[in-house]
Amino acid sequence: MKIKYTVKIRDTRSYGYLYEEALKTLRTNIQLSGRNIKSILFTSTHTNEGKSEISFQIAVQFAKAGKKVIYIDADIRKASSSKRVRLPENINGLTKYLSGQCSKDDIAFHTNIENFDIIMACVSSPNPSELFEDDAFGALIKELEEQYDYVIIDTAPIGMVIDAAIIGQVCDGAVFVVSAKDTSTKLAQKSLHQLKMSGCKILGAVMNMVDPKESDVYGKYGKYGKYGYGVYGQAGK
Repeated sequence: MKIKYTVKIRDTRSYGYLYEEALKTLRTNIQLSGRNIKSILFTSTHTNEGKSEISFQIAVQFAKAGKKVIYIDADIRKASSSKRVRLPENINGLTKYLSGQCSKDDIAFHTNIENFDIIMACVSSPNPSELFEDDAFGALIKELEEQYDYVIIDTAPIGMVIDAAIIGQVCDGAVFVVSAKDTSTKLAQKSLHQLKMSGCKILGAVMNMVDPKESDVYGKYGKYGKYGYGVYGQAGK
């Protein structure tokens, strides 16, 4: 894949010490998952649990650590990540590529952060599941795995639509994001089971929006077993 243009990230603000440290811990645990774990999807049960922000910030953390990384906004039902990047008007993105409207060389961009490239959805799609099932998506991920150390993919909430399970079939691993505030254990477990059914390796679950002073919240989600790394903050979407 050839990249023609560079775009600017709008905001790389700090969310505070605990949030930054939790992101670094998550990055380290992903790295320790194995050298063959390169393509990683992020999903959640429903919207506003923070999976888009966490996946984006993890990609930035990998880049800052010297890893060559590409971030893909594959939540093509919303395409919310475009708000983080200053994109030219009428550009091509993942949706147009998967629907055959442009070449893969037209959808990737360098950013002003060293080692950090992106592919944005840009426009929404009425039939995302069919697009992800096409061979073009799997071929794209395979090519990117050869060019980058990590491919970080933001997907739609698996508790609402099936997209993440389809994407998981061509990824090396998955990270499940759950809000400690308003997501029930039952619904989170159901979503996690659905993700496992895709055959994608579950790397772990990130508990987001945790108040570190309220330690009893960890007991509430104790049934996740080996999964669970807290990310303190109020990141949404």
